[in-house]
Amino acid sequence: MIRSAGDEMGFKIRTYEREEDYWKLREFLREVFKANGLREYSWHLARLDYWRWHIMENCLKIDSLNDCIFFWEDSNDRIVAAVNRDGTGEAHLQVHPSFDCEELEEEMLEVSERNLFSEKDGLRSLWVFTDSQDKRRIDILKRRGYSQGDWPEHQHRRDLSGQIAEVYIPEGFDIRSLGTAEELPSRSWASWRAFHPNEPDEKYEGWEWYLNIQKQPMYRRDLDIVAVAPDGEIAGFCTIWYDDVTRTACYEPVGVMPEYHKRGLGKAMLTEGLHRLKRMGAVRVFVGGYSTAANALYDSAVSPVCDLNEPWLKKF
Repeated sequence: MIRSAGDEMGFKIRTYEREEDYWKLREFLREVFKANGLREYSWHLARLDYWRWHIMENCLKIDSLNDCIFFWEDSNDRIVAAVNRDGTGEAHLQVHPSFDCEELEEEMLEVSERNLFSEKDGLRSLWVFTDSQDKRRIDILKRRGYSQGDWPEHQHRRDLSGQIAEVYIPEGFDIRSLGTAEELPSRSWASWRAFHPNEPDEKYEGWEWYLNIQKQPMYRRDLDIVAVAPDGEIAGFCTIWYDDVTRTACYEPVGVMPEYHKRGLGKAMLTEGLHRLKRMGAVRVFVGGYSTAANALYDSAVSPVCDLNEPWLKKF
């Protein structure tokens, strides 16, 4: 247990300890998401699962979450806030709006600066992320020595109550769900080509990492959409994570191999996803974009309505 200035608020701080804590955090994020009116002022549950099974295990090769998550709990052991890392040297603040206050956020930042920093050549740094309209948190960050960084996440959102455009599929291509295990090598190769177009192919590490994608609690093969080229090669992909408790969904990831760009495959997969989600009863869908090209696609295929999740950096 960590001593907490939050004792005055009746909260106690502790680190992540065991597997049960993960499922407790999942339910907390659902509760917060609903309390925030289905807005990404905290992580969507899909992002937590994707972080654990893909970012941590596949990308960072880290199995334990014990040093990556901190909880604030009330006297009934109910989570009121949590801080977790994403990449190295990052902190993401998850706060229930009923308990949000300046003192709590100050303490969350203090704990993050002590435990979640990265260090190089004796200099520590920490990235903290915040909604662009959260004036109080931005004021706190400035006061603590943070500076706004580049590359905010455009958090596109769309309600599914209206009419959805028809799916246009380029001639010779097919938009469908991912097939059986025999297609995993092709699906993995498409990811490599889409996200590492300038890397030598010798760095490709195989397809087994995709098994961790399919381990995630919300994984559904009918929402793992692919674009298939005339020769049977997977040319693009669009995986959707649907939470039937909040009735919201996230696209992550979306990509097309560079040799198949400018054919409308990205838009076709995203639009097909909208139709499938609406049939399931989803009420809102999200997709995050960082680049100009990605945001142009999401503006067109999903919605131009978005929040900005801004990065703030402190060096100390």
